[in-house]
Amino acid sequence: MAETRTRRRSFIHQHSLSVTSAAVLALWIYLYSVSNPSTHIGSFFGNAIADWTGLLVMVLATKYMYEKGSAESRRPPKNFLGSTLERLRDHSLTIFLLFTGLGWAFFYASLDSESKWGQVVGNIVSEWTQILGLVLMTKILIERHSKESSR
Repeated sequence: MAETRTRRRSFIHQHSLSVTSAAVLALWIYLYSVSNPSTHIGSFFGNAIADWTGLLVMVLATKYMYEKGSAESRRPPKNFLGSTLERLRDHSLTIFLLFTGLGWAFFYASLDSESKWGQVVGNIVSEWTQILGLVLMTKILIERHSKESSR
């Protein structure tokens, strides 16, 4: 007999992409912290931190935030918000990326750009500008044969 009741999914099952991305990022951070950044493998770990930070923020930000006109962001629930709150909601992904990106940039400015962690934070700033650029470009530009660009 087939079971007709739906099973409750565990937290790990429901958030496995976020959890796995965060675990891989934690691994890269650990490996970089114990490695020599002057070696190829140490440099790789530093770059991986920035890349996987960007991946994690894309997974989490597009899960909880919305960008009007962007095919990548989720659709918000329909409710009655005031015009200001609705405008903030419609651009919450851009606002989040802009403010956290500025935070990373200010943090980077306070570091020695040639230090072990200064290089990593510089790569994170670069990753943030790439993500913000992608969000803004997907609102305006299209790519032929891309399902995200279908309008």
